[in-house]
Amino acid sequence: MRTLIAPGRHRAGYHIALAVTTVVLTAVFVVPLVWVVLSAMKPAVELARVPPTILPETWTPATYAEAWDLMDLGRYFLNTIVVAVGVWAVQLAVDVPAAYALSRLKPVLGKGILGMMLLTLMMPAAVLLVPTYLTIADLGLLNNPLALWLLGAANAFTVFLLKRFFDQLPAEVLEAARIDGAGQFTMLWRIVLPLSRPILAVVSIFAVVAAWKDFIWPLLVFSDPARQTLSVALQRFAPDTPVNLLLAGLVLSSVPMIGLFLVFQRHVLAGLTAGSVKG
Repeated sequence: MRTLIAPGRHRAGYHIALAVTTVVLTAVFVVPLVWVVLSAMKPAVELARVPPTILPETWTPATYAEAWDLMDLGRYFLNTIVVAVGVWAVQLAVDVPAAYALSRLKPVLGKGILGMMLLTLMMPAAVLLVPTYLTIADLGLLNNPLALWLLGAANAFTVFLLKRFFDQLPAEVLEAARIDGAGQFTMLWRIVLPLSRPILAVVSIFAVVAAWKDFIWPLLVFSDPARQTLSVALQRFAPDTPVNLLLAGLVLSSVPMIGLFLVFQRHVLAGLTAGSVKG
């Protein structure tokens, strides 16, 4: 493998460059997160001080409990969970069969269909915003999580990832099942899905995270404050909430997604690399 600094000839320089790059990238991602966590435990007066303090002079971890009670975050956590789980379930129910059909059933014009699906990824989201919203309103789905579930159902990127993985599955296994009399649904349910756990974990993480942090569609769909998701509720509370409490709310809203990735990171990494090399 060719790199900018070849490890064989310049081993010391290679390891130094690798260490520096690792430290810099880690700092870029970790430092802002640590700063937010610490800032939420500062009193509002200290948080507004210039120059800012790195560590809190007065530690107030009770800020998190206060933020939870003041903004009633439990209600919005529940709303967001309902939306995220629904988007995940509907997306897998639609995209898995679609990817399997494009990969294994080889429909007429299948490549053209996949190409048109991928073409939608190049369209600006703003182009579809108004017609999609009008369709949702005409169907009477405003203030209904079903609207967001249907919006997340057909995802071209998810279909593409799943199809690429299904293409790498051994044809001999599916052929043996077909000879034994298994139908397409049986092969999908009993053979393909168990073999596809890594990529299913990847697309599940993508679907849940996208639904969890989505802002524009929950803002448009949920005009009723009691039905809003975390991202919309925190923005609504921002003008009248002390900064330290708002930061505490942001930290609390991020914890589930960070924990989800840490729990499933092995499956995510396996899914991202699975099928990348043909052998």
